[in-house]
Amino acid sequence: MTEHEIALVTGAAQGLGLATARRLARDGYRVAVNDVVDDGRLSALAKDIDGLVVSGDISDPAVTTAMVRRVDDAWGPVTVLVANAAYMTMSPFLEADTADWWRHIDVNLSGHFRLVQAVVPGMRAAGSGRIVVIASGWCVIGHPNATAYAASKAGLIALTKGLGRELGPQGILTNAIAPGFVDTEQLQVDADDAGISLDEMRRRYADGVPIGRIASPDDIAGAVSFLAGPLSSGMVGQILQPTGGITRTRA
Repeated sequence: MTEHEIALVTGAAQGLGLATARRLARDGYRVAVNDVVDDGRLSALAKDIDGLVVSGDISDPAVTTAMVRRVDDAWGPVTVLVANAAYMTMSPFLEADTADWWRHIDVNLSGHFRLVQAVVPGMRAAGSGRIVVIASGWCVIGHPNATAYAASKAGLIALTKGLGRELGPQGILTNAIAPGFVDTEQLQVDADDAGISLDEMRRRYADGVPIGRIASPDDIAGAVSFLAGPLSSGMVGQILQPTGGITRTRA
C-alpha cells in the first residue's frame, strides 16, 4: 500500500463502519466516511482520522455518483471501497411490508451495486482496487423475522462472486465478510424483536457461539483490513465468515 491509497467506508457513523474507518486510518489509508446524514458523528470521526465526510443515502443513484466525485476531486480515485451501509427491520415474514422489503433491497443491495459502478472507473485508472462487501452470517444460515434483511445480504454474496470473476483480471479484487453476532447498535433491533433487554440479547447470542462470545466491531474491522491490504492479493470472490464458529458448526 502507498500513501495514495484512498478508502471509502459506507455506514461509518457507528458500529462496524466506525471501527473500520478508524482501523483503515491507522493502517495509513486516507478515509472518506459516509452515512445517510451527518448528525455530528461523521464530522467528529473525520476530524479524528483526518478524513472526509461524504454523507448521503446510497439508495439514491445521484448520491452515489456525487459521493465518489467528491472524493475524487478532493484526493483522487477511491482504491478501496468498504460496502458496509445497511438497513434492517425485523418482522414475521407474512407480516412483512412490501415497501419495507424494497427498502432493504434498495439500500443493502442496489445501493452498493451502484456505488461499485461509480468507483470502478477510478480503480481501473489506478490499475488496482479492493472492494470489501459486508454481508451477514444470517444470509448463510437464516434467522427468524429477518428474511428481507437476509435476502438482501445474500444478494451481496452473489454480487461479490460475479465481481470477483469480472473485475479480478483487471486487478480489482472483490471479497466479502459475513459476520455473525456483533456487539453493535443493531443488536437493539434484535432485542426489541425478541422482547428482551439488550444485555439479555448479548447473553443469549453469546451462549450460541462456540467460542463463547459475540464479536466486537474491531474483530470485523481486522478482517476488512486484511482484505483491503496486500496480504490478501490471492483472494478473489471469497466470503470470510468471522462468526465464532456459528456457520461452521451449525447444520
